[in-house]
Amino acid sequence: MISIEPTGVPVPDRVAALIGAQVPEHVLQAEVEATNQAYCISLCRKPEYAEAREHALSELHRANKVLAKHHPKLPVRPNGVAA
Repeated sequence: MISIEPTGVPVPDRVAALIGAQVPEHVLQAEVEATNQAYCISLCRKPEYAEAREHALSELHRANKVLAKHHPKLPVRPNGVAA
């Protein structure tokens, strides 16, 4: 049996704009914040950056609460991947 791995389908810009127009502004802001904080967490791996990592985790959690309230599959994990 041949197994084919699923690949992501590119979304045209106009379709993405239509989707974005349907999402409330505060949810879009939370998505940007969650993505930025997930990136910051990936930069704060050394022990001397523990305080910065904890702050980024708390901001990520705050943004994820907004995302989860809008849709349960929107929260972002600390490695930057949607849950």
